[in-house]
Amino acid sequence: MTKWRRDEEIDSLRRNPFDLVVIGAGMTGAGVAVDAASRGLRVALIDQGDVASGTSSKSSKLVHGGLRYLQQREFALVYENLRERQRLLSNAPYLVQPLPFLIPLFGSNGVATRTVVKGYATALRLYDLTGGWRIGHRYQRVTRADALRYLPTLRTDRLVAGFLYYDARGDDARVALTLVKTARALGATAINYVRATGVTRDHAGQLSGVKVTDQCRGSSFTIATRTAVNASGVWADEIFTMTEGQTSRRVRPAKGVHLTVARERLPAEVAAVINVPGDRRSIFIVPFSDAPYTFIGTTDTAHEGSLDDPLCTRDDLEYLLGAVNSATSSNLTVDDVTALWAGLRPLIEPPAGQRISERTADLSRRHRVTDSRDGVVHVTGGKWTTYRQMAEDTVDALRPYFSNLPRARTRRLSLHGVGPWRPSGPVETHLYHRYGAEVERLIEMIREKPELGDALIEGQSYLAVEFLFAAREEIATSLVDLVTRRTRAHLHDARATLRAAPAIANLVAEALGWTEADVTAQVSEYHELVVHEFSAAGLEL
Repeated sequence: MTKWRRDEEIDSLRRNPFDLVVIGAGMTGAGVAVDAASRGLRVALIDQGDVASGTSSKSSKLVHGGLRYLQQREFALVYENLRERQRLLSNAPYLVQPLPFLIPLFGSNGVATRTVVKGYATALRLYDLTGGWRIGHRYQRVTRADALRYLPTLRTDRLVAGFLYYDARGDDARVALTLVKTARALGATAINYVRATGVTRDHAGQLSGVKVTDQCRGSSFTIATRTAVNASGVWADEIFTMTEGQTSRRVRPAKGVHLTVARERLPAEVAAVINVPGDRRSIFIVPFSDAPYTFIGTTDTAHEGSLDDPLCTRDDLEYLLGAVNSATSSNLTVDDVTALWAGLRPLIEPPAGQRISERTADLSRRHRVTDSRDGVVHVTGGKWTTYRQMAEDTVDALRPYFSNLPRARTRRLSLHGVGPWRPSGPVETHLYHRYGAEVERLIEMIREKPELGDALIEGQSYLAVEFLFAAREEIATSLVDLVTRRTRAHLHDARATLRAAPAIANLVAEALGWTEADVTAQVSEYHELVVHEFSAAGLEL
């Protein structure tokens, strides 16, 4: 795989005709690019922002079936989720790993109500039968002492026992980026910060091109293509409107907020599911895999504001802190919050005439594929766990435009970076779970320049080499790209990351062609982002 050279990618978009242009380089769009390229189509993948800069970098980082969907009787969805969870564990084992989940049981006088215990046991048994067992573990009842060992600050005055079951986790942004790398290795052209602005059609009204603007250079041109896929997530209605010429409302955005605290304030050996008092919802407590932080989420509320700038409000913050404090003795306050993030779920708008719940948590997480019969296929809804199935269904919908289109080849397709190499120490292990077989290239960079093996951010394990590698070969264009998505430093501790921002910017300046003025501007841009996010939540730097 050769180095990423942006100018060459842009030139390829200008010069070459494509079979398919995928609009949106989140998990779904990147998955579509992989599926289509693996079937032999000439594919271009574009995004108005960075790879996974929307929903796909702001999830709960969980690859799971969705235990609560059983309560909504979405049995087929849970089955599909768990099947695709197993495929991700098999096709990208270095990126996705099993994760135990604790459900603490609370009661009075050392006893939990029989109804509650029976309800959880039934749901977990059904979860295993639906496909949970494939991970190699079945649910089990655990003692009060076990529960406290897993989550030491649980309320001892009410804790009775618990249940343990297994799902999986993965760094959503790294998975999306790996999909882009995989698509590129299969021959696709992939580029970020290219915005779709319109379409061209032939005399029969069929798609013939996608008009775009390179947002880094300001130039506009048309990509010649036979078909296009709208995989733009919460922005899907904009593409519907652009391609159909009339205003569309088919996606209902729902905001999900997460926050991070130091692991010492909320120690967690496993993930935990905590009920929110009075809200018929639950939230997750999840330890970051190789960082001394724990994150909490998520909310699920209707969003009516800007799609480009969802924010965590003070109410969101207090909702999550209140839920955790009701179940633990950590007594978390806003002063404990080291980072936070907000994303939007692209839920499908219910059909006209169907009763609409006011709770976005009640809306289905299934996906929908629509063929406009003019060369444009739209994919909406879904979860990132099922990105591969969504991609398969979407590319299958292109059959009317391509004779003899092969069947999907992604069910057992190993993603980029899968190989025989295995780590032998903590540093190598940290790198391996982010880069897979590519880790050997980072180790070689450290051998050539030992200071690249230094950690740059206080309290975090990210090495200097990771930022430089991302600048050279992972299509990063800004400091924000580097600290929010190529690494998750911003999601661990935004204040500590901000203190290290000048050092990171100077490290990558030569690779990205930045002047001293550019370095200053990049640091300023990141500073403004942190201030903006913290201010919305009523936090101080």
